[in-house]
Amino acid sequence: MRARTSRTALLVAASAVTTLIPVLTPTAASAATDPLRPYLTQKPSWHRCDKSLPASLQCATIKVPLDYRKPGGKKLDLAISRMRTSTKKERRGVLLLNPGGPGGPGVDMPYYLADQLPKSVKRTYDLVGFDPRGVGWSSPVGCGLTSGERNWDRPYKPETFGKDVKWARTVAEKCDKKQGDRLRHLTTRNTARDMDVIRAVLGEKKISYLGYSYGTYLGAVYTQMFPKRSDRFVLDSAVDPARIWRGMIQVWAEGAEPAFTRWTEWTAARNTTYKLGATPEAVRTTFYDLIARADRKPIDLDGTLLTGDDIRSGLRATFFGGGRDAAEAVVELKKAADRTPSSATREPTTPEPVPPSFGRTVPDDNSDAAFWAVVCADTRNWPRDPEQYRADAIRDKAAYPLYGDFASSVKPCAFWKKQGSEPATKVGNKVGALILQNEWDSQTPLVSGQGLRRVMKGAKMVTVAGGVGHGIYGTKSCADKTATAYLTTGRLPAKDITCKARPGAQERATPNLLPLPTPPGIPGLTGRF
Repeated sequence: MRARTSRTALLVAASAVTTLIPVLTPTAASAATDPLRPYLTQKPSWHRCDKSLPASLQCATIKVPLDYRKPGGKKLDLAISRMRTSTKKERRGVLLLNPGGPGGPGVDMPYYLADQLPKSVKRTYDLVGFDPRGVGWSSPVGCGLTSGERNWDRPYKPETFGKDVKWARTVAEKCDKKQGDRLRHLTTRNTARDMDVIRAVLGEKKISYLGYSYGTYLGAVYTQMFPKRSDRFVLDSAVDPARIWRGMIQVWAEGAEPAFTRWTEWTAARNTTYKLGATPEAVRTTFYDLIARADRKPIDLDGTLLTGDDIRSGLRATFFGGGRDAAEAVVELKKAADRTPSSATREPTTPEPVPPSFGRTVPDDNSDAAFWAVVCADTRNWPRDPEQYRADAIRDKAAYPLYGDFASSVKPCAFWKKQGSEPATKVGNKVGALILQNEWDSQTPLVSGQGLRRVMKGAKMVTVAGGVGHGIYGTKSCADKTATAYLTTGRLPAKDITCKARPGAQERATPNLLPLPTPPGIPGLTGRF
């Protein structure tokens, strides 16, 4: 899933698509009858991306069709970037990069990863980034959403469900009014087609790829649509194609319960330190008593009033860290609950504006607008009846009390006019790829990575036992060696591998060095630990 902020964290993450219909399949650029020829033969005009960045990071803008079924129609700008890092002797081609999302800009990925990737990988490939269609510099979309409308982390409550339905309908209607027919073309399938245009424009017969979170789904979709143009693909922190897309939000709740149970066990073993309970059951009781207390009277934490719903949502991802971060957060919240209340007022926890990409202004709601566009247009399996969301939220609140009602309650896709502009892609191929997966990933839980591995039969998977955090390669993980060997030699492991996380990883999650989607947690606690 992509770099998202605040409560709009969605994993989100990704990989699937069926074969592109033959009439649209790009053939050799020399085929005069190919309607895509003008796009495939473009000559990028490379220039320095920004004065504040190294001159080695070059940017260009190319054109892609809005609708690949009508390549002579409207066009979109597509921003691409590159860093020439390969050596003449070792160069294999380009390594295309995607940070996740949907809605995450990727033009800056070569810059961010240049210091993280091994020298052997950089000698083998030039690093290439791009902003997916509708994102950042690539004809960005916006729906004119207010900060409140961008906050979609909404728990189910009978008394507020009507307002939540109205919110979901409002978001869908505002996006339709602002973007209209354009929305149905902002899909993973079309972004995969854009990737193949990038391949052709760069003069490459094949591309290699490193995609995180939603980027795994995008990469898997590309392998399904363009198997013969897929070289070495590393899919890091994977999305299950069978869960696109509502299921990938719901899997957050499913994955949070074992993570929470694991945390209660860790914390109970350290009761002398945290005093939250001497048994896992006692720790659980302490936590849910705190939730109930905050629901009766919001807790004043440094001037921000937090309800039980705020705490459930804000700590969901923290529990995947397995220990200290969550324990210290709960201790702080208990202390705040015991203090005399101040005159604080309830402050909404809404996403921060999307920062301009390299100084260029994009709509404040660009990442949110692009996110909803993709997840609503990628598939037709979003329920249309609000009452289905009500029933599912009630069911999942009981099954997954930490986050189930948040995940299953109503979303804008229920009212999206252009839902599922193409049939959802069924991924199932034997293309070689390497899947990397932490055991305790809050955005794409382990079961999600296992789902991608099942359908990509030519792939191999490295599971980091005890690994926490979203995003692996480039963080000095035990999986790095395997990924580097694959990218530089093309050799996949003979079978799936499990390696052990570094000592101490279960006590405190290592901050991710990559621009990946991670929720900020509880307001006032972020950055303390």
